Amino acid sequence: MAMFSDFLFGGDWNPEQWPQATWEHDVELLEQAHVNEATINVFSWALLEPREGEYDFSMLDSIVELLNKHDFKIVMATGTAAIPAWMARRYPQVMRTGVDGTHQIFGGRHNFCPSSPKFRSAARALASRVAQRYTGEKNLVCWHVNNEYGNGGGYCYCDTCAQEFRHWLERKYGSVEALNRAWCMNFWSHTIHDWSDVVPPVTYGDGIGTDKCVISGLQVDYRRFQNEQMLACYTIERDAIREFDTETPITTNLMGTFKDLDYFSWGREMDVVSWDNYPGMDTQPSFTAMCHDLMRGVGGGKPFMLMEQTPNQQNWFPYCKVKRPGEVGKLSWQAVAHGADTVQFFQLKQSIGGCERFHGAVIGHDNSDRSRTYREVRALGSDLQDRAKQLMGSRVKARVAVMFDWENYWSLEGCVGPTQGLHYPDEVHRFYRPFWKRNVAVDMIESTADVDVLKQYDIVVAPTLIMVKPGVADNLEEYVRSGGRLVTGYMSGIHNEFDLVIPGGYPGPLRELCGLWVEEIDAIAPDATIDVNLGGEEAGDHADGTIVASIIELEGAQTLATYGGDDFYAGTAAATVHEVGDGKAYFIGTALDDAGMSALIDPIIDESGVPTIDAPENVEVMRRYADDGTVFTIVTNTGDEATEWTDEQGVLHQLNPFAVLVLTNE
Repeated sequence: MAMFSDFLFGGDWNPEQWPQATWEHDVELLEQAHVNEATINVFSWALLEPREGEYDFSMLDSIVELLNKHDFKIVMATGTAAIPAWMARRYPQVMRTGVDGTHQIFGGRHNFCPSSPKFRSAARALASRVAQRYTGEKNLVCWHVNNEYGNGGGYCYCDTCAQEFRHWLERKYGSVEALNRAWCMNFWSHTIHDWSDVVPPVTYGDGIGTDKCVISGLQVDYRRFQNEQMLACYTIERDAIREFDTETPITTNLMGTFKDLDYFSWGREMDVVSWDNYPGMDTQPSFTAMCHDLMRGVGGGKPFMLMEQTPNQQNWFPYCKVKRPGEVGKLSWQAVAHGADTVQFFQLKQSIGGCERFHGAVIGHDNSDRSRTYREVRALGSDLQDRAKQLMGSRVKARVAVMFDWENYWSLEGCVGPTQGLHYPDEVHRFYRPFWKRNVAVDMIESTADVDVLKQYDIVVAPTLIMVKPGVADNLEEYVRSGGRLVTGYMSGIHNEFDLVIPGGYPGPLRELCGLWVEEIDAIAPDATIDVNLGGEEAGDHADGTIVASIIELEGAQTLATYGGDDFYAGTAAATVHEVGDGKAYFIGTALDDAGMSALIDPIIDESGVPTIDAPENVEVMRRYADDGTVFTIVTNTGDEATEWTDEQGVLHQLNPFAVLVLTNE
């Protein structure tokens, strides 16, 4: 069932940056572009509460009145994304302190300490006032709490956070003795004897930059703590809204593979997941697809909101390349194909000041309907109006699951060795991409997913599962024994939930399941590769391994690929399969190139019987399923060259650059 009555096409509008005399013209231009929604009040705290405890809603009332006049749907933000100057001046302890000890003064955004009682009480009060005033507005369709939590500000390391962290640890571990064991604190005389001895992982203490730490358990636990503190800020505002409005959905915009927050924990607290999609110039379409699937997974498989994207340039890259003709339509429809029930932009009108003045917008600095960007948005709005509404509420159905686990993210990238070359999202994408190339639908799930969830899938993929939390290994073994196919590999099965190495040899609790022992992990230099013989007889059955190479001793597994070259482990297993019960566990020992990953994973797909859809390179074919039995097939040419695709009924379709087809089973 669809969450909204209409397909929302719009985005962030900041009329407070413009004279009120211009607003009507803006809305008329937006109407002509088929825009039907505006997200407002995201950064208005200083206007809503110019002095502590004194509220002024006159401007916001005028904005709401104008949007109602034009029958725009409204996504109402709480306005708490950046604090006003008076708060920083009167309560400097509210401002965030960086990992290097720098205490922020007024300015920027995401600038508040998430543990600050003053910030929490003031934010709750503002959210409550906004909810009380606008609950019941006829065009209000969604509440938007704060904005992009954590983006740009990083974690806070102030004295308040340090004290709250100590309390958090005391509740978790119970005693300093238990904490010392969990963190292996006899290392470098780090043994603590009092909770007050615990210091956050600052760079002038145990922190090594922002990602690594002398005591890795300290770093992982501090990330867990900060995630919970940020999430508490969201739920405080959400609950304040719920005191007045028990029905309208509440969200906050997430950011794909953003590292600092465990979005699965956030998804459980949100009515609908919304996220901001900003691919770079060199971002592969398969990576963007993976991010959409991840956000859908965070939301439990329900349709999500594409809360932000840009209709043209993104302002924060070193080189702000414009989108090519048709590209914004392609990106929008790709989101819909993977489960989006809205298409929204940041922003609806381009700023003339501030650091985002060169960020693209529906209405540009020309303030007219003549720009290419405006015309493309207008065409997209018409297209979505005609074709997208029928897809609302339909879902993606997948028989393959790929695990994405934020604590694994933190653990893998927190390692001091064996290499600095591992970036967790890229390694997950390395395993995801072969499925995307075959147009196989994928669900992104947590590593702690229950075994009954795992059994819904023919294939479960666990890339770089370095941290194996309690119960995970048992669930994976039961899944495989019951007939499932597990694909995992390098850097898996090394740490426990405390980020300590699991004794007994790699891959730890997965060793028996995979039927092998990784005796050593070789690091491959950034400009080097290792030859991998894929074992076939066809010409060129070789691939390049990169970043790391697992030196494997077989303990029941069979070899699928071997290392080549002239290193001492040439000829040993580089990829294996182990039959366990009615299923199989596959282990890929090195970070293979694109062709190598496909060469190993394609046979697993074929053997499993998971349906695939043939299509040319760069053509993505996704399906959404409605409750009434309608199946929507969305075909997207993700490339900038024309191509053609023959559907399963033998019909040939011509696809222009960035073209989109929407077919049904009717």
